[in-house]
Amino acid sequence: MTTVIKAPGESAAERSGGTGPGGQRSGGRSEGMVLNVFSHGFLVVWAVMIVLPLIWLALGSFKTDAQIGGSALSWPANWNFDAFGRAWDKGIGDYFANTLVVMVFSVPLTMLFGSMAAYVLARYPFPGNRFIYYFFVSGAMFPVFLALVPLFFMVKRFDMLNTYQGLILVYVAYSMPFTVFFMHSFFRTLPTAVHEAAVIDGASDTRIFFQVMVPMAKPGLISVGIFNVLGQWNQYILPSVLMQPQTGSDPERYLLTQGLIQLQQQQGYETDLPVLFAGVTIAMIPMLVVYLSFQRQIQAGLTSATLK
Repeated sequence: MTTVIKAPGESAAERSGGTGPGGQRSGGRSEGMVLNVFSHGFLVVWAVMIVLPLIWLALGSFKTDAQIGGSALSWPANWNFDAFGRAWDKGIGDYFANTLVVMVFSVPLTMLFGSMAAYVLARYPFPGNRFIYYFFVSGAMFPVFLALVPLFFMVKRFDMLNTYQGLILVYVAYSMPFTVFFMHSFFRTLPTAVHEAAVIDGASDTRIFFQVMVPMAKPGLISVGIFNVLGQWNQYILPSVLMQPQTGSDPERYLLTQGLIQLQQQQGYETDLPVLFAGVTIAMIPMLVVYLSFQRQIQAGLTSATLK
């Protein structure tokens, strides 16, 4: 019989090598708490870095130049929307409408062509399948700056400079690599039994895609759709190159990102900062509304694609 001699003040966890109930080391629990505090602290700092500039812009829209130069986060003395009206009259309304015209066509076309290509590449094996898939994905590896010069001359050759249709086609091509990459992995996770049942029932490939697979892939479509909306709404370099009037008679079809630069250049020595702040606020409100409205769907889509 072995006798265990207990030292004064020694606990059972210390005698067993620092393990707690269930054999779990107490040190591991403390390390997890430290990591948890660090990760949450980092997220808090990141959220503050994102939210504070937005609040500063929104508050600046209701201030005067003197108040903006005084205190960054102070409340406006008078809450009025005069700056928004002046920004709208200086062209923000037209730039906003131009952006909507492009987005109404570019985003649905991107989702349609991207999901169709991803579905075929994910569900139908054929010679050259992987080559075509990697060809699509490789488009996301190269920055858009490398293609600006040949893209400009290509669009010019088709006589589509400073036209909505030219920018829409470029936006669709620009967003295809990420859309195909995201939806390809999502379509591969869908159960094959449903597809086989539809084939046995005599459904065509088109009907299977639109009536069976697309509804099942709805979380992924919403997620990648929101990413495309955000990316195309905030795009600046492509419209700056492709939406420039070529002659004096060409209409000005600047988008919202270009309009903000024009608004800043129009000020000159006026220093009407509330107008500029109001223009930026008008540009960011739709994206905030879209993201806050669909944040649950975005999280569900990303989680489903990851877990499956």
